[in-house]
Amino acid sequence: MIPSSPYLIAEIGQAHEGSLGILHSYIDAVAKTGVNAIKFQMHIAEAESSIHEPFRVKFSYEDATRFAYWQRMEFTLEQWKGIKKHCDEVGLDFICSPFSNLAVDWLEAIGVKYYKIGSGEVNNFLLLEKIAQTGKPLILSSGMSSYAELDKTVAFLNDRKVPFSLLQCTTAYPTQPEQYGLNVIGELKARYNVPVGFSDHSAKIATNVAAVALGAELLEFHVVFDRVMFGPDSKSSLTFPEVTQLVEDVKAIATAKNNPIDKNTNSQFSELKSIFEKSLAVNKDLPQGHVLTFDDLEAKKPKGYGVLASDYEKLLGKKTTKPLKQWDFLTEEDFE
Repeated sequence: MIPSSPYLIAEIGQAHEGSLGILHSYIDAVAKTGVNAIKFQMHIAEAESSIHEPFRVKFSYEDATRFAYWQRMEFTLEQWKGIKKHCDEVGLDFICSPFSNLAVDWLEAIGVKYYKIGSGEVNNFLLLEKIAQTGKPLILSSGMSSYAELDKTVAFLNDRKVPFSLLQCTTAYPTQPEQYGLNVIGELKARYNVPVGFSDHSAKIATNVAAVALGAELLEFHVVFDRVMFGPDSKSSLTFPEVTQLVEDVKAIATAKNNPIDKNTNSQFSELKSIFEKSLAVNKDLPQGHVLTFDDLEAKKPKGYGVLASDYEKLLGKKTTKPLKQWDFLTEEDFE
C-alpha cells in the first residue's frame, strides 16, 4: 500500500479558507517540498452536518454556525476534478478525507487512490462500509479512539478485506510534548501488524523525525504559508521551509535505519585507527635501569611506533635497558 517509506503527506485541511485560488497555490507550494502526497478534506455541509453542530473552537469571524463554516469550505465536483488534475500535473498523490457517503461518491468520480479517515470517523461504520465497497486502501487516524474501539474498527475492515494503515494521532491543537504518544507507534504495529504512521499536530519538525526513528512508515502533517494566518489549524501546522527541511531529515533517518551498522566488525576503520590510535612514549628523560611507573608514560600518535597505548600495563614495573629521552616511543626491547 505504501509506495515508499516514509510516505509523507502534507495536509491542507481548511487552510484554503474556501478559496479555490488559495487551494491551488497550496498545491504548487507543496509540490516544491518533496513530499509524496497532498491531502484535502471534502466537506459537503448538507450531507455531513446540521445547524446543530457546535464549533470545536469558536474561531470564525464570518460564520455564525459550524454548519455555515462547512458550507464556506465546499467546492463543486467539477472544481474537485480540477484540483485532482492539478495534483497529477505536479506529481503529487491526491488523498482526501470524506465526511459523508456522498463525498465518497464524488471521490470515486474523481479517481482517488487512497482514502483517509479522520479521528472523528473511526466509529462511523456506515462511512467505512461505503469505502470498503470501493476496494480502495485507507489510512486511519486513531486520535480519539481507545484500543477497544480500534479493535472493532480493525475487525470490521479485516472482515471486508480492506487494506489499511494506522496513524498514531493526538487530537489536540497544537499537541504538546507530553501528548505526542510516540510509544503508541510500536504498540499499534505489534497489536495489528499493519503499516503504522504518525499524524502530527505539534508544528515541530523534531516530532516527525522522532516518529520515523521509532518506526513510523507514514507521516501526515498540516502545512500553512504562515502560522499567524487565520484558520483552525494554523498554529498546529508546519511552514513550507520547515516541510522542506523535514523531508530531508526524515529521508536521512530512513536511510540510516535501512543501513544498520554491525558493531561486531570494525575492519572498515583500519586505516583511520592507524592514524587516530596511539603508541606509548615516556614523558621525561629516564636513566638505564629505571623501574617504569604509570606517571612516566604518555600516549602519542600514530599507532604502530612501539607498544600500543592499550597495552601499557604489561610494561609497568619493568626496568629500562638503556637511557630514554623524553617523548621517545617505547618498544618491548627497551625493557628487561
